[in-house]
Amino acid sequence: MFGYSTKLRTMTKGKGEYVMEFARYAPLGGDIQQQVIKQWKETQEVDEKGGDKKKKK
Repeated sequence: MFGYSTKLRTMTKGKGEYVMEFARYAPLGGDIQQQVIKQWKETQEVDEKGGDKKKKK
């Protein structure tokens, strides 16, 4: 959605509008779910030791 509002305004000469709203939660696949849990646990361990949170992408 990054840049969408700019493109929309350009195409509609400043008159276009849009709304983005939450639709639903959906379960993750097993592999992705385990990866997210692992990364979350790693950040919790760092927090307990008094360090900065790790930022992983």
